[in-house]
Amino acid sequence: MILITGGTGFIGRALVRQFFDAGYPVRTLLRPSPHTPRLPKGVPVEVAVVSLSDVRGLRAALRDVNAIIHLAGAEHQGRNANLLATDIQGTQNLAQAANQAGVKRFIYLSHIGADRASAFPVHKAKGIAEEYIRKSGVPHTIIRSSIVFGPEDHFTTNLANLLQRAPGIFPIPGDGQTRIQPLWVEDLVTCLIWAMENSDTINQTYEIGGSEYFTLRQTLETIMQVIGKRRLLVPLSPPFLRALVVTLETFLPHFPASSFWVDYYAVHRTCPVDNLPRIFSLMPARFTYRLDYLAHRPWYARLWESITNETSKLSARIQDMFRPMR
Repeated sequence: MILITGGTGFIGRALVRQFFDAGYPVRTLLRPSPHTPRLPKGVPVEVAVVSLSDVRGLRAALRDVNAIIHLAGAEHQGRNANLLATDIQGTQNLAQAANQAGVKRFIYLSHIGADRASAFPVHKAKGIAEEYIRKSGVPHTIIRSSIVFGPEDHFTTNLANLLQRAPGIFPIPGDGQTRIQPLWVEDLVTCLIWAMENSDTINQTYEIGGSEYFTLRQTLETIMQVIGKRRLLVPLSPPFLRALVVTLETFLPHFPASSFWVDYYAVHRTCPVDNLPRIFSLMPARFTYRLDYLAHRPWYARLWESITNETSKLSARIQDMFRPMR
């Protein structure tokens, strides 16, 4: 049994699907919430409803669990994020419960640049969380990832939404030359599964990213080309841009950016481009080749795709029904 935290997130849903396809039993940790969880459709998965602050509940959720993949984090909650409760104390509670439950593997998804001495809140929180995991005594693997992209992500999708709404101009931090290394979500998920299955990764920390470096300006220009919108990119000082973002997310509850968004582009977030092929024997997907999910498609194209998918599922169910009769 594998326990996944953050299983309703963009990375978590992709991970749950891959585990199901590989035949692993999966249990997802869900925090109590009045909202319906966004679990992957068509994938049977056990659910444990418990908060990371509930130590007793965590012990119960870890019954019969062999491995944990810890993805949960508060950064995407914007101004409502509580990094101390979720990323730091929550990880500490989970690691201690894992040790008491005799969990064999603990895989943690962190960020490139994670450091308890970091000036940026998210990376500071991730650095502290890493230390709790290392001190827990549970065999662990820490994957420090570059920024991840894919359908319904918090990176390209939010940038595309912001560019769509921008009134002709779009502010960027500094000169827009900060380098990032986008990593395709399916490549990240493959690495997480491989790290869990490979004993050579025990008690190791890896940094992984995509196959190319892009400046923030190049990234925005690429996204504008995909969505068919042109905006004038206007440099702003990071402190001023941070104040602007904080103001907007205060008055616009569903504003697709937060102050943490500015932190990601404050300094370079990269690692050697050969890390993924060298460590995981995986050639990462090209950023510019995987952005078709951002392109606006006509309603009839989306309808046809939906009909085709449902027809394929129905055909598969019918075949499963008649298979025992053969």
